[in-house]
Amino acid sequence: MSKTPIRVAVTGAAGNIGYALLFRIASGEMLGKDQPVILQLLEIPVEGPQKALKGVAMELEDCAFPLLQDMVLTGDADVAFKDANWCLLVGSKPRGPGMERADLLKDNGKIFIGQGQAIDKVAADDARIAVVGNPCNTNVMIAAAQAKRLTADRFTAMVRLDENRGRAQLAKKAGVSINEVSDLFIYGNHSPTMFADFTHAKIGGKAAAEVIGDEAWLKNEYLPTVGKRGAAIIDARGQSSAASAANALIDHVRDLSTPGAIHSVAVKSEGRYGFNPDVWAGMPVKTTTAGSFEVIESYEMDDFAKSKIALTNYELVGERETIKDLL
Repeated sequence: MSKTPIRVAVTGAAGNIGYALLFRIASGEMLGKDQPVILQLLEIPVEGPQKALKGVAMELEDCAFPLLQDMVLTGDADVAFKDANWCLLVGSKPRGPGMERADLLKDNGKIFIGQGQAIDKVAADDARIAVVGNPCNTNVMIAAAQAKRLTADRFTAMVRLDENRGRAQLAKKAGVSINEVSDLFIYGNHSPTMFADFTHAKIGGKAAAEVIGDEAWLKNEYLPTVGKRGAAIIDARGQSSAASAANALIDHVRDLSTPGAIHSVAVKSEGRYGFNPDVWAGMPVKTTTAGSFEVIESYEMDDFAKSKIALTNYELVGERETIKDLL
């Protein structure tokens, strides 16, 4: 007997990340090659985006994916999130020329208030939420604040792109396969302040710092390269990361659905690793059952790591203060 389809709601579904994401979900890369899915796709309720969404749906049909059971195309959040098991909040307002970060936080806050309320009202009881739209750590905080039915641990934000970037840079420097790099976790905000913790990372089972043998490079080149990779991509291609962000979201959801997986996720900190208890911060988690996880709290931080975590915590607290009237 075939499995019951999983309903996956995706916002900003006709955007660049959505376009890079949907075909991979429908092919089984995210939830498994034997797991049917129903895609519930949300776009801005105006003619242009809705027309583009229809075109994306036509292409999905033309791929003839066996696992794609149905699609819902809508501009209504209540329709998109109805009975959804996974809610992937990809869409957000981008920062425009001359826009202050505080204005961006508040404008996006209004979007995530509405989406958080809709999810809590109509999504499935086992709904899990992954926020990608930036600033994702604060957007997930806003969405979770609207929930009365769903608990805070159902809401996560994506720092997996930073983890993937960090692992790739270590592998490149060491001249090894990406599979040789492990235990590289992201702490804090999905922003240039995030801390890619090379102090506990391993390459080929050995301490990464020992294998690299260049502390100055790790502190002064590696961390800024990972933290500012998104800006470098915009400078190079004139557009934000799309394919790599979609790939990271596939990783994020797949690993949160795979018991035993250990990976970086932004979760409500509850005061772990010195973060303010009320912010959502990246940290290492272990998936315990499909949909549940526990934070790995055993890593001891040296003074350098603590200083980096303090900086990204300061930024997260500042963002929370900016949007406190939305919580």
